Amino acid sequence: MVFDVLKFLFICLEVVFIFNLLIVVHEWGHFLAARWRGLKVEKFAIWFGKPIWSKTINGVEYRLGSIPAGGFVAIPQLAPMEALEGESAESRESLPPVKPLDKIIVAAAGPIFSLGLAFVMACLVWVVGKPQSEFDTTVIGYVREGGPAAEAGLRAGDRIVAVDGKPVKHFLTGTDSVKWRIVRSEGEKIPFTVERNGQLITLDTGWTKPETSSWRRPALREVQIGPRVVPGVGFVVRGSLADKAGFQAGDLVTAIQGTPVFNLSDLGPVIDARRGQEAEFTVERNGSPVSLSMLLPPATEDAAPIDFGIEWGRTTLVHPNPFTQVRDAATSIFRMVGALVSPASDVKAAHFSGPVGIMRLYYQIFESDNGWRIALAFSVLINVNLALLNLLPFPVLDGGHITLALIEAVRRKPISIRVLEAVQTACALALVGFMLYLTFYDVGDIVASGSPPAVESKK
Repeated sequence: MVFDVLKFLFICLEVVFIFNLLIVVHEWGHFLAARWRGLKVEKFAIWFGKPIWSKTINGVEYRLGSIPAGGFVAIPQLAPMEALEGESAESRESLPPVKPLDKIIVAAAGPIFSLGLAFVMACLVWVVGKPQSEFDTTVIGYVREGGPAAEAGLRAGDRIVAVDGKPVKHFLTGTDSVKWRIVRSEGEKIPFTVERNGQLITLDTGWTKPETSSWRRPALREVQIGPRVVPGVGFVVRGSLADKAGFQAGDLVTAIQGTPVFNLSDLGPVIDARRGQEAEFTVERNGSPVSLSMLLPPATEDAAPIDFGIEWGRTTLVHPNPFTQVRDAATSIFRMVGALVSPASDVKAAHFSGPVGIMRLYYQIFESDNGWRIALAFSVLINVNLALLNLLPFPVLDGGHITLALIEAVRRKPISIRVLEAVQTACALALVGFMLYLTFYDVGDIVASGSPPAVESKK
C-alpha cells in the first residue's frame, strides 16, 4: 500500500515536471527576446488564475498560478492582455512605443524555443531509443463477426496497404495509421486496399459509430478490426510449464494444434478447450519452425486464458533521427488541423485534449514499462504542437501578435488601443471558454474510464 502511494506521488511529480518544462521553455523564449529587444517585462507566470506563489526579482514578478493551463509573460508593450494576465502596473501610454519588428521577434521567440526543445528531446530519443512493438504492422488480426469489415470481406491475415486511397504504415498510432485513415474518411464507404495471397484487392466497407452520452466526446468511425499481434514470448518463468516444455524468450507462436495463430487472442479458445491435456505448439525460433508439446494446467474458476509461465509481448528500441521525428510531428498536427476545419470530417474540437487530458496521458505513459522513453518521444509531439498552434493568426496567441504587428507595419501607425483591448479581451475570453470546453471532455474521459461499452449505430 505504501509502495503504491509513493509510486503514485512519484509519477505525479514526473508529470508536473515535464509538463511545466514545456511551458517554461516556451515562455522563456518570449522573456529573453523581450529583454533583448528592450521591452518591459512585468510578470513571468506558469499557469493562470490567482497566484499560489509569487516573488519579485529585478522588477519582474515570477508566479505560479492556480489554474493548470499554460502560462504567460506579461509584456505590456506587446498587446493588452489584462483579461488573462491581470492589470498592468504601468499604463501602456507611459511606456515607449515598440517597433513592429520587435513585436514579431518577441512573439515568434516562444514557438522557436518550443521547436528547439522538441529538437533537443528528439536528439535524446535518437540516442536512448523509443520503444516500438516488433509487430507494429498493418496486418489484420481480428475482424468482428457481423461488423462492417466482415461484411465487406476483410479477413484476418490481410495486410492493409491503403485506406481511403491513402497509404498506411501503422495500425493504431499516428496520422499514417489504419485507425486515423478510417476516422478521417468522409464518404459513405471506405475503400481498403489489402494484400491477400500475394495479390492486391480493393474492398469497400461501411462503418459504424458508437452512440455516446452527451457528456462524452462524439464517437468516431470504426470498421471493427484489430491488428495482428503475434504472440511473441518476452519472458519465460523459470521452472514453469512453458520452461519445461522448451519455450524460450524470443519465440513466436505461429500455430496451436495445427491452427494458425494470427493474434494473441486466438490462443485463448484453443487453450481453454484443451485444459488438462497436451497441446502442440509451433513456434518460430531464429527463422525456423520448432514444435513444442506442453501439458496445459486444468481449468480453475479463476484461471487466466494463458497461465503457464509466459509473459507475452516484445518491444524493440528504435532510433529515429531528430529531423524525422520533428517532421512527422508537424505532419500529424497539420493533418489534425486539416481534419478539424474540413466541413465533412467527423473530427471536431471536442476530440482535442486540454491540459487535464495531456497530463492524464502523461501519467498513463509514465505508468508503463519504459515510460520515460515514451514520455520523451511524446514530448517531441507536444512541443511541436505548442509551437505550431501558437502560430495560428488568432489574437491572444503568438500568431495573433505577429499578425497585428504586420498590420501595424503596413498601416505605418499603431492600432488603436481601444480596438486592441476589445479584440484581445474578446479572444481571451473565447480562449478561456475553449479550454473549459476541452476540460469538460477531459474530465468526462476520466469519469467514463470505467463505464460499460456504448451501443453502436451502423452505416
